[in-house]
Amino acid sequence: MTTPVQEALAQAQHSAVHLEMRDAYEPNDPEFIAWQRGKRLDPADRSSWWRPFMDVVAETTARGVVMRRARIVSEPVTDYIKYEYDVTFPNVAAGELVRWLPRRKAADIALPGTDLWMFDGTSVLFTYFSGIGEVVDREWRSDPATVALVSSAFETVWERATPHEEYKPV
Repeated sequence: MTTPVQEALAQAQHSAVHLEMRDAYEPNDPEFIAWQRGKRLDPADRSSWWRPFMDVVAETTARGVVMRRARIVSEPVTDYIKYEYDVTFPNVAAGELVRWLPRRKAADIALPGTDLWMFDGTSVLFTYFSGIGEVVDREWRSDPATVALVSSAFETVWERATPHEEYKPV
């Protein structure tokens, strides 16, 4: 079974951007719970961290699609953001570019109200969450005003954000 994101990545021709703005997601995620209990990915053991989504990322970037992910985070960061930071190296290894922006540096950016993906600068997939971070709905939008807002917001975040390799969660 493929997700809407996987389907869109398979069709993307030039770009895919992902904007994340929550400080916690899916509180019952088994991988997050295992991380809380001390499980860490072993960079030397690819089988311990290469997930099916990394195949999708690698296939997408191999076709020349530029994948960028920006995360706006509160500081000090939550345990969930520490977890995300720890498990981001597989995304980078698969070809995704990742940056982090402290929320205080995003205060004057006109941001969409929820996390999103944008594909080829023409369509946006918004993801709506419950208060505790569970996905409750998704919505596709391609109207020019929404695409322009998302594009402007993402590019501003990207310019201000710190590359994953240089960011140190506080």
